[in-house]
Amino acid sequence: MPQLIQHIDAIAREKKRGVLYLTFHPDSAHGFRPESERNYEYRHDAVRQRVLAWLEEHGYTWQPCGDFANENSLRAYRGQIYIDIPLDESDQRYCFLRDFLENPDGSMRQPQVEFWYLSLESAMKNAHHDEPGFWERWAETF
Repeated sequence: MPQLIQHIDAIAREKKRGVLYLTFHPDSAHGFRPESERNYEYRHDAVRQRVLAWLEEHGYTWQPCGDFANENSLRAYRGQIYIDIPLDESDQRYCFLRDFLENPDGSMRQPQVEFWYLSLESAMKNAHHDEPGFWERWAETF
């Protein structure tokens, strides 16, 4: 069933703060292969399913999200998720999440998962997207 998914920058503007999100991709242990990226199906990604199960088990709120909006291209949804918790090193829940996703050196525990932070400052570069009718007008000339 089709679903309307917000871009991650729109979520940041709505929350009025920087936001955390995850992206998922095929196993990169053997290097990037365009054919594996093209055939990636997030619904069948066991790593993604384990991450989502862990988030739910530990009470983290999340939602699907799109990439940073770009007026020059459209990208299909690839399983990205926004996690509704601020980046705050003094917050035990943030640290628990970070430690689940990252090794102590900051590398990812799962090479198929990337942990991102989008600042509100960066998200505001697309504030004009929030004007009523922006995307409808954009679609007319795409």
